Amino acid sequence: MSRARWRADETKRDPRAHYANGVTAIFIHHTDTPNDYNCADVPLTLRNLYTGQTRDQQWGDLGYNFLVDRCGNIYEGRAGGVDRPVVGSHTQGFNQGTAGIAAIGTFGRGTKVPAPMEHAIAVLAAWKLGLRGVDPRSKVRLTSTNDKSLYPKGTSASFYAISAHRDGFATDCPGEALVARLPAIRDLAARLQGRVLREPARVQLSRALPSLDGGR
Repeated sequence: MSRARWRADETKRDPRAHYANGVTAIFIHHTDTPNDYNCADVPLTLRNLYTGQTRDQQWGDLGYNFLVDRCGNIYEGRAGGVDRPVVGSHTQGFNQGTAGIAAIGTFGRGTKVPAPMEHAIAVLAAWKLGLRGVDPRSKVRLTSTNDKSLYPKGTSASFYAISAHRDGFATDCPGEALVARLPAIRDLAARLQGRVLREPARVQLSRALPSLDGGR
């Protein structure tokens, strides 16, 4: 679902997006909000998050590039173009050259990650990493841009192409339950890219992503 469809007030954000050379890794987050929501109400949740992250956090826009709800719907987060390497504000030190995908909810230990959400995250990650030919199961090297992450500024560190927020920053995000599902998400994303089975990956991805572009 595009920003227009969830009715983002574009006057709240910085007018100019910032771009990297490309996206080679994805950090998975959770929004730390209730899990028992109706998916029809998610646009209101997004508007509330948007207000908090622009007004209170002063991030200039939503920090996440994308968000996914428990029904498997994908939402455009930070403005600038879903197919472009927009620099977000999701992982201190490692926003450059990465994308942030936030699972809407709270996923601490013992919480079940909804299957539609998990599938949508994998589909989105497969597509986004596929724009640069990155295998979702691979390791990549990222360089910290400040001293607020787990790594001092200028330090090169190895991450999975699909990593948890806590891999780069001192946080529990995205929660133990979602972290436990990351290996399966990486494997599914690789299959969707056609790296494991000879499946029509483009067809599968095109079926899952229209909601992202609709209403633009």
